[in-house]
Amino acid sequence: MLEPTDLKYAFEPVFTDIRERSTVVERFIDRNLYQVYMATLWANVVLSPGEAGIEEEDLEGLHDLVVEELSEVLGKGTTLNTVFEFISSKPGEQAMLEAKLNQTHKDLLQYFSSMILDPEGHQRWMSEIRDNMKK
Repeated sequence: MLEPTDLKYAFEPVFTDIRERSTVVERFIDRNLYQVYMATLWANVVLSPGEAGIEEEDLEGLHDLVVEELSEVLGKGTTLNTVFEFISSKPGEQAMLEAKLNQTHKDLLQYFSSMILDPEGHQRWMSEIRDNMKK
């Protein structure tokens, strides 16, 4: 398990890259694009922590770092829930279109939105899918 300072050191370049990719003019950050990128980061790291160079046990610490980064850029009180609520909204759909995400990428973000925002509904939905696959 990584120490918080090691996690911060490992992910600071990623956060910097996301800020730069979301910057429109000098220091103006496109908040919508930024949220798409941060949601993508979180989804990918949760799916494959090893590919990100961390262990599953590091996810809690990384979650705290991501929330700290979100609060710094989007304002105090911003959480991953806030980001995934945005992803599930009409403006979020529009941001994903403008970012030219392919359907698989959009599906991944919607899947995570479902998991995070409505875990019970997500479990029912996944159960229905599994049941339909058995038929």
